[in-house]
Amino acid sequence: MSSLLDADPLLLLRTVLGVAVMVLAVMVILRAAGVSLGAQPVLAIGRAIGQLAIASLVLSGVLSVPWTAVLVLVLMVSTASATSGGRLRPMPGGRAAAATGILVGGAAAILAVFALGLVELSARHAIAIGGIVIGNAMTASMLAGRSFRSQAQLRAGEVEAWWALGATSPVAFAEMARAAVRDAMVPNMDQTRSTGVVTLPGAFIGALFGGASPLEAARFQIIVLAAIMLGQGVAAVVVTRRLSRMRVLPAEPTG
Repeated sequence: MSSLLDADPLLLLRTVLGVAVMVLAVMVILRAAGVSLGAQPVLAIGRAIGQLAIASLVLSGVLSVPWTAVLVLVLMVSTASATSGGRLRPMPGGRAAAATGILVGGAAAILAVFALGLVELSARHAIAIGGIVIGNAMTASMLAGRSFRSQAQLRAGEVEAWWALGATSPVAFAEMARAAVRDAMVPNMDQTRSTGVVTLPGAFIGALFGGASPLEAARFQIIVLAAIMLGQGVAAVVVTRRLSRMRVLPAEPTG
């Protein structure tokens, strides 16, 4: 945080003005297209600024007391679970499914990275890997859950027919669950395929800015991509398996 306070005032001012211009441009473009999000873009950026400022303060303390990294990871999982759970709330057990998927998916990926010796075990690396993996597991949980709900609503007759034949809910929802997992994985698969050609991901750029060689930065990015894939795959499967236990069809979304 001290580095932020010691930063060039002109650089900070230019940053604030530049960000404001980009956010305003988004709002103007969307409004011109007939899409009104109100003040949501401004609020989103404002919230991000506040949260990053707090994170900077917290992380400066965490890095000096390594065991507190566990508390940061718990906070990440809790926040991600609340966010994803809110999206899946219309479905019975939606909140629990989201929380379980994020926890299991995030833990599987983080443990794999360190157990395989791909990255040195440290508070700094645990938080960096954990933040990326947990955030992506949250995204996969939401995508899988929303796709599952949509599939179940569109194929309600099929589900009810299975129930009428005496099938269990996991059997009745099986094909919908598989489709939902595929839907949740597609965005990350597309992004992974385009890495290095269309996009240069944050982990790669961050490693370069941190002084790593291009080869080492690429190695770290590949590890991150594989961890994201593992975390999302596990999260999506866990979420859909949990949702497949419901004995009623999900309600239509209200907003």
